[in-house]
Amino acid sequence: MSLRLLRIFWVITRYRLDTLLPLDRLPWWLRTLFRLSPLRLVPIGPRSRGERLRLALEALGPIFVKFGQVLSTRRDLLPEDIADELRRLQDQVPPFPGAQARARVEEELGMSTDEAFAHFEPEALASASIAQVHAARLHGGEEVVVKIIRPDIERVMRQDMALMYRVASVLKHIPEARRLRPVEVVRDYEATLFDELDLTKEAANTSQLKRNFKDSPLLFVPATHWELTRRRVMVQERIHGVPVANTAALVAQGTDLKKLAERGVEIFFTQVFRDNFFHADMHPGNIFVSLERPHDPQYIAIDCGIVGSLTREDQDYLARNLLAFFHQDYYEVAALHIESGWVGENTRANEFAAAIRTVCEPILEKPLKDISFGQVLLGLFQTARRFNMEVQPQLVLLQKTLLNIEGLGRQLYPDLDLWRTAKPYLEQWMKERAGASGFWDSLKRQAPELTRQLPELPVLAHQALSRIEHEHRQRHRQAEAMSGIRSLLQRQGSSRRRLRLGLLLLAMALAWQPLTQWATGQPWPVVAAAVIGVLLLAWH
Repeated sequence: MSLRLLRIFWVITRYRLDTLLPLDRLPWWLRTLFRLSPLRLVPIGPRSRGERLRLALEALGPIFVKFGQVLSTRRDLLPEDIADELRRLQDQVPPFPGAQARARVEEELGMSTDEAFAHFEPEALASASIAQVHAARLHGGEEVVVKIIRPDIERVMRQDMALMYRVASVLKHIPEARRLRPVEVVRDYEATLFDELDLTKEAANTSQLKRNFKDSPLLFVPATHWELTRRRVMVQERIHGVPVANTAALVAQGTDLKKLAERGVEIFFTQVFRDNFFHADMHPGNIFVSLERPHDPQYIAIDCGIVGSLTREDQDYLARNLLAFFHQDYYEVAALHIESGWVGENTRANEFAAAIRTVCEPILEKPLKDISFGQVLLGLFQTARRFNMEVQPQLVLLQKTLLNIEGLGRQLYPDLDLWRTAKPYLEQWMKERAGASGFWDSLKRQAPELTRQLPELPVLAHQALSRIEHEHRQRHRQAEAMSGIRSLLQRQGSSRRRLRLGLLLLAMALAWQPLTQWATGQPWPVVAAAVIGVLLLAWH
């Protein structure tokens, strides 16, 4: 762990990443610390700041590369030169040698590449943080791509995850950070990230997504060759398209960018609400646009290693929350947060709604095309400190995907009105979910289970009634026992009072003669006080 920390510090120093910090926005003591830091003695060199950041993330490994990939989609948050460099992380990470790739394929398939393929290209077609892709051709003549996991990647990832757990365990003791539930978030990220190392899972995800969009004009998903797919190697149909980030090429072939951007939003909401199965790694390196029908563009999706799904409750919560934001119904947003457990049940909905209104109203007063979902999310989270709102780990993937889609859509078509595009879809989905058709679909889905349980209903009803009667008798016996205990305690209390009174009278009788002699020599107020004290003692 200490060696990994030293390496991270060395990489930060080597590429002078401290120069990327906005020093004027830091506290004075932190500005002073950076200005006196020995890091300033290391020369910056001729590389641009974006190139230095990209090279540093590549040097630090797959987890950091993934972080850079997410950042590359938010051109509205990053300077253009940095965004352009980080975009290269999507498919231009330095590859490992072709001889290693060939050896890995042969080890996984248990046969030589000559047996498996008519041709295997030793030079990588594309290289990413966790795997790289080689072109190949099957003996039947079909063009395919072979995806191969990087050697020794798991060891490096486990080191980085251990470091992230260490940081998260420290953060959970800080009140400001505890609401973010850092350990749970890291645990979910770990499960998601390590799933990418098993290409059979990615192949299964790809098959599911392909079924969901079968014959769809919105999205095409390449087929998987299962007979040549293993845990560390996957063979897929080769696709031919324009990378979605290559806007110049899309414009050159006459692509309708407005329609393309709107279809991206439609695909996202279709996956989340219709299918409850969404591609959660939709950075531009994984998305292409078909060369066919540029006026009716179709997306092509690859790399389904990270997918997400929600419970029915999460789906309903998310849709109702977004619709409440569309209508600027802040009380509904507050009530939904309380109902879902995001904030404490003792939170007053009107106070929470007022806090959300104060933060979000300036954002939502802008034209809809200028409103960012990211801005709304950040505005909502600004109320967390006051109301102890917690981040829900199960929605982290969804939030990340939503931000990716928004960044991609605005890159393609800056005037994209994401809210207007999404609102009709959500309203229609809620109508179908809560309406007669939704009720009928739910009834049909549950009919087999209801049919199976129907003959058992009389027995179950008898058991329930017997249980209720048994509980009633048990409560009656408990009430009688409690009544007996109270009576016993009352009798014991009366007995103790009589015993104290008897002892007091006996003591007074034995001490009567000395007391009368004492009383005759005392003034009357003293005698009166003594009599009152004895009476109070006897009464108690």
